[in-house]
Amino acid sequence: METRDQTVFNENIHTKNNTASTPNYNNPAFTDHSFSEAERDALYQTIFSRRDVRGQFTSKPVPEEVLSRILTAAHYAPSVGFMQPWNFILIRKDETKQRVHNLFKKAHDEAADMFEGEKRDTYKNLKLEGIKESPLNICITCDKDRTGPIVIGRTHIKAMDLYSTVCAVQNLWLAARSEGVGVGWVSILDQKKLKQILKLPKRVTPVAYLCLGYVSEFFDKPELQLAGWLPRLPMADVVNFEEFDKTADDPFATSLLETLEQNQRSIEDGQYRK
Repeated sequence: METRDQTVFNENIHTKNNTASTPNYNNPAFTDHSFSEAERDALYQTIFSRRDVRGQFTSKPVPEEVLSRILTAAHYAPSVGFMQPWNFILIRKDETKQRVHNLFKKAHDEAADMFEGEKRDTYKNLKLEGIKESPLNICITCDKDRTGPIVIGRTHIKAMDLYSTVCAVQNLWLAARSEGVGVGWVSILDQKKLKQILKLPKRVTPVAYLCLGYVSEFFDKPELQLAGWLPRLPMADVVNFEEFDKTADDPFATSLLETLEQNQRSIEDGQYRK
């Protein structure tokens, strides 16, 4: 039996009408470009069930055809000026993984000293990487000079190439989740020393060091949330109107915030799963 929140969540995902501005679907000029209900359900389930995997990797190799689909999805991410600044460095050798793991261990010990009290104890007990356990590591890099010094869309925001590369990371992550493949992002590393290990040119920045492989399970919620490190922020705290940190109480804003609250409650209860 569906709860009221689940019903509201499903209706919000599947509805084609917007009461504030309802298109005329009978107009021959109108084309509905939305996906089918099953396709939308699959997309949202992929998003809501994606996890940062650390300690659940198995030794089962990822087949070439699966890895090909995942990498291709990453390559088809949006990029500023269509510069496609990314490279995907596949790391399979144990000796390379060990060198990267040594970087992590040193950085991890340094990071632990930055926290105090219970936070430090919690941090030390967290599993924050799967470098050696995962069958494959992938470093996604950003080549800032790929298409020359002047790039459409990067003329005033110089970090747009890095943001574009992160879009490729997200594409890879979601594609992997849809294939039942786990991904973990290792960010506790010395970037300069990582560049040396992977022999990256000066112009190339390592954006994401990822652990990838099949897993024994995907947790219902992010591990840091389950560990009590931080809670999931309410949608009302992060949705603003017109200005930063500004709310609104007009009918549209009120209705939207209520719907967001209901949807988030459904997601946190795991009701996106069929």
